[in-house]
Amino acid sequence: MSLATAAPASRYRPRWWAELPLIVIVYAVYSAGRLLVRSDVATAVDHGLRILHLEKTLFLNAEHPLNRLMTAHPAIGIPSDFAYASLHYVVTPAVLIWIYRRRAAVYRAARTWLMTSTLLGLIGFALMPTCPPRLLHATHGFVDTMAQYSSYGWWGAEASAPRGMGWMTNQYAAMPSLHVGWALWCGILLWRHGRHPLLRATGVAYPLLTTFIVMGTANHYFLDAVAGAAVMAVGALLTEPVMRLADRIKATVRARSGVAVPVTKSPVVSAGCKTSAGERIPGQRTSSADSTDDAASADAAGDDTPAAAR
Repeated sequence: MSLATAAPASRYRPRWWAELPLIVIVYAVYSAGRLLVRSDVATAVDHGLRILHLEKTLFLNAEHPLNRLMTAHPAIGIPSDFAYASLHYVVTPAVLIWIYRRRAAVYRAARTWLMTSTLLGLIGFALMPTCPPRLLHATHGFVDTMAQYSSYGWWGAEASAPRGMGWMTNQYAAMPSLHVGWALWCGILLWRHGRHPLLRATGVAYPLLTTFIVMGTANHYFLDAVAGAAVMAVGALLTEPVMRLADRIKATVRARSGVAVPVTKSPVVSAGCKTSAGERIPGQRTSSADSTDDAASADAAGDDTPAAAR
């Protein structure tokens, strides 16, 4: 993930009034896409049961004990439900704005990484609609904590959707977990670019806490979380190609529309010194410049010759 480990040389920061509509459009496409890729419940349940069976085969069973912990202890379950329903709507934009304001050199790559990964997640929802553990039959041992503690929050039986507005969300889009994916994006950026130890510690804790919450509230399987991390990894690898493609498209549109491309100023070679008209680089002159300088030197030498010798 080069964008997370090394800042680009450019300090270019996109204009906020151009960025905001772009982010809104991508999120609207993502939200609408989640609704459009709804599949039949039977298929989603079948996929959920297959994941559960695979985890048992691999001796992975963190969901059941965590779910029992949150079900038995409201002091843990209620804050976890609040976190599941709200943090990704708050923390992700906050980190994006922070990067925009404080780390302009990496903003464009970070934004492209987030958007690319989000659209990849949408493809995952379409290819593999998955029933979350909380919606499986009770015989599988899961309790829907979102329903259990719904009287404490704004959500109803439809996870993080406001009560009575379940039609706004696709409850069978559990694979991959973008709750975990977005939290990982936030964590890497906070760890890499945060200067205060508290920010760096938050970068480590936030993805781990999110994984704990999504499994304990029975909204995701552990393998959903793994898939969310994998989607972010693939998105990171595609970030630079996507940016290059965007640059080519932008250049093509400008060329066809007749918009002039800004001319880059000649760089300053050293502090306070620029190349002169007769120089390529300091100390390397053209042949014409050399001949002119030689003639000037000869004249100067002739003027300095004693009169007796003339």
